[in-house]
Amino acid sequence: MARINSRQVEAFRAMMLTGSVTEAAKLMVVTQPAVSRLLRDLQALLKMELFERRGTGLVPTAAAMALYTEVERSFVGLERITAAAEEIRGRRTGSLRIAALPALANGYLPRLAGHFLQERPNLNLAFFGVISPIVVDWVLNNQCDIGFAEVPIAHSGLPSLRLPAPARVAVLPTGHRLAEKDVLEPRDFEGETFISLSAGSSSRHLVDQVFNRHEVRRVLRVETTLSEIMCGMVSSGLGVAICDPFTAREFATRGVVARRFLPRIDFEFSAVFPAQRSPSPVALDLVETMRKALDSFED
Repeated sequence: MARINSRQVEAFRAMMLTGSVTEAAKLMVVTQPAVSRLLRDLQALLKMELFERRGTGLVPTAAAMALYTEVERSFVGLERITAAAEEIRGRRTGSLRIAALPALANGYLPRLAGHFLQERPNLNLAFFGVISPIVVDWVLNNQCDIGFAEVPIAHSGLPSLRLPAPARVAVLPTGHRLAEKDVLEPRDFEGETFISLSAGSSSRHLVDQVFNRHEVRRVLRVETTLSEIMCGMVSSGLGVAICDPFTAREFATRGVVARRFLPRIDFEFSAVFPAQRSPSPVALDLVETMRKALDSFED
């Protein structure tokens, strides 16, 4: 990789500090074309896009933000900056802030993210487990680089990528009479004490819709906002539920058995990204890693 020079780094730093080519030129006491040329040469040497044109101005990319951290930390160490750029371009350094709905955050996604980090020793991670509306709010306000939320997404303006949707499953206490069947249908739940997610949630609506369509009467005794609480109640022997498959797997050795449920009710969710900037390459790498893992989730 060709060596960058100090003037190129100064132009990049001035651009990051001032936010415009005009002001960067004033700070460096050079012409605007000179700054533009230095930035163009730097991007060519690093083989990275550092700024995106938005309207009449330039906006730093996620790669630029990560590189700027290194520039400020070691402004006089050009060799370290070159190495950092190589790391960023290889998507192995920087930081990633993730928010995920509880169904993913209570086990499945942390394990996947842990393996993801092991392959990227210089990548730092902040991970938050919150309900889907808060996931969307945090991504919308740039508090996170990527979020995983149940669809439909409340804010249509956020860029999103739909991920493979595994099927919801029936969850039963160990030893329950219905556990003798491999596949359960709505009529099997007639008269059963049923633990639901809160009224108004999309998951609750989908499940209720199936049972209402088949005219099955359940004893709706408990409702909760979290699938983890729902499975905890099931494990006590109180009742049964229809649950996302991720949480059901977390409780597989904790007094809960899962069975296939028909008609199939998919658990649909998406990765969402801030609207003000392009998704970071490492965030897209995580989504692709998750997509591949989900393709074999139900095998």
